[in-house]
Amino acid sequence: MADLFDHIDPQPSAAPGAHRPLADRIRPRHLSEVIGQSHVLGPDGPLGAMLAAGSLSSLILWGPPGVGKTTIARLLADQTDRAFIQISAIFSGVPELRKVFEAAALRRTQGRGTLLFVDEIHRFNKAQQDSFLPHMEDGTILLVGATTENPSFELNAALLSRAQVVVLNRLDLAELERLAQRAEQELGRALPLTGPARDALLTMADGDGRAALNLIEQAMAWKLSAPLGPDELSRRLMRRAAKYDKSGDEHYNLISALHKSVRGSDPDAALYWLARMLEGGEDPRYLARRITRMAVEDIGLADPAAQRHCLDAWALYERLGSPEGELALAQAVIYLALAPKSNAGYAAYKAARAEARKTGSLMPPAHILNAPTALMKDQGYGAGYAYDHDAEDGFSGQNYFPDGMKRPVLYTPVERGFERELKKRLDWFVSQRAKRGG
Repeated sequence: MADLFDHIDPQPSAAPGAHRPLADRIRPRHLSEVIGQSHVLGPDGPLGAMLAAGSLSSLILWGPPGVGKTTIARLLADQTDRAFIQISAIFSGVPELRKVFEAAALRRTQGRGTLLFVDEIHRFNKAQQDSFLPHMEDGTILLVGATTENPSFELNAALLSRAQVVVLNRLDLAELERLAQRAEQELGRALPLTGPARDALLTMADGDGRAALNLIEQAMAWKLSAPLGPDELSRRLMRRAAKYDKSGDEHYNLISALHKSVRGSDPDAALYWLARMLEGGEDPRYLARRITRMAVEDIGLADPAAQRHCLDAWALYERLGSPEGELALAQAVIYLALAPKSNAGYAAYKAARAEARKTGSLMPPAHILNAPTALMKDQGYGAGYAYDHDAEDGFSGQNYFPDGMKRPVLYTPVERGFERELKKRLDWFVSQRAKRGG
């Protein structure tokens, strides 16, 4: 039976005179020619080690766009002498998958394996992802999936257990420069740019090799009498939009960076990550809520005014809107970054929840029980309660934990900010309680 998928040419030849994109013309023909990703392709990397051992397993290639996921998969098929079949989860459904599996099974009976490359694999639903499992287990296919999203969130545990996740990195400026030099060699001429403009062009690509080659191809097509500088370049080319997905992995990476910069008392870094999220289109109301959470979790009672400052900034944003209201959020971020830090209240609350779970339904001691009826008074409810306002120093020292429960220490204030004063008060209460046997 003829197999339609067998006729997919890894690098189909173009008709004479047909235009071939620069990215296609300089596509690597061996793994050693791949620019970047040495941490996975080198001798000590996971793919390098697999190939050296002659034992390639199914893979999930996780990384941003334009870092070589498709190229690496194609070259792995070449190097292991497998048929390379490429599908996209965006355009493929169950009927297409069934045809692929049937063709791979036939190819296997003829003594040849199949490397099935699935682009955007995270877009398949659970049932579609599960359909790969039996064919991976019996060796019909070697699956190489590509995703820009965190596999931990997007892929089934069963699929992840049968494939090794390989993380690919965005290309740095040095790697993009090597890519530019390869393009110049292919085209037989230098980029018509000054040194600073060349750097600006590569920066525009934002770590995406495919985007860099597209920008280079555009620049090479210009008919110029002299090399362009950065200003002229910026007028001719648009900067690639920064990678940011408001519901994806990048969203969580950047909010984590913002939160940790505030916790680390670095207002400049905190402002940078706030700006990155706003530039990416993040909802300022989401940021207002998270900034307020930072005040509660990481500053707490070391500066009680911090929470009020965040709520005021949130209210100001609601009144002013964008972009003026975002300045209020930025000022709140600066305030939090420079405020004294304490998670003592947060830690005390978590410890109290743990104690509550452990002690179950223990009753409060009788002397602090409410006694609204005569019967309850006869049962001893409220008997012996010391009214603290009647004490000379306003402190009775009585026990308020359940009878028989060992008194825990939950709140331990730090020697910073306002909590320094709270610690003095707490230490005095502890000493008085010890004196009075409370």
